[in-house]
Amino acid sequence: MAIVEWKKEGTVGVLVMNTAENRHNPWFLEAMLGAFNEIEAHEGITSVAVTSMDRKNWSLGIDLEWITGAMARNETAALKDFAYSLNRLYVRILTFPMPVIAAMNGHAFGAGTVLACVCDFRFMRSDRGFFCFPEVDINIPFMPGMLAIMRKSMPYYKLEELVYSGKKAGGKELEEHHVVMRACEGEEALMQEALAYAGTFTKGRKIFHEHKARLHKGILEIIEREDPVYIEQLKLVV
Repeated sequence: MAIVEWKKEGTVGVLVMNTAENRHNPWFLEAMLGAFNEIEAHEGITSVAVTSMDRKNWSLGIDLEWITGAMARNETAALKDFAYSLNRLYVRILTFPMPVIAAMNGHAFGAGTVLACVCDFRFMRSDRGFFCFPEVDINIPFMPGMLAIMRKSMPYYKLEELVYSGKKAGGKELEEHHVVMRACEGEEALMQEALAYAGTFTKGRKIFHEHKARLHKGILEIIEREDPVYIEQLKLVV
């Protein structure tokens, strides 16, 4: 089974992450970027919904086994390439010429939660799945670009609470604080509502791209100018 697959449902490109935890490693990032390229090449698609094959996990973030192994082997170039590739995925979504909707049918942790935040809209189950930033407990600081992405996706007071505490938040709580559009009862309802919402977007790609590029100008500049300072010095952990 491919790491990532996608299918067309009406005007929506449904991107499905296919591994049990959808951990971010070089192969996952390559597959995600490739899927977005293929979706953009299909002229009949006007929005994207990102979901998971696994009903327990949407994405558990960075593949810690891979990254700690690469660090132990002093694979500096691979670590830097990974960090830049992760940012390429973020930039791709931030400037993608149509709305990207996270249909979170399971847990989102760490960089998986950042992946949800970089999407334009988020839907979540009310009965299953947590949204969590565990970095405070595992001594991995966020890159400046990640923090900028997170700030655009939730009220600042909620961002502080989640980042400093590492708490696990459920769908209903996040709906109350406007982090997710809607917390849906069950996976079927989640996909129905997320796809129905995605289907309401039929605007032109050029204007959508321009809106997103201008709205996210500050985030894009932080990713371009500030993140390389940390990446080149490999300040990925503390």
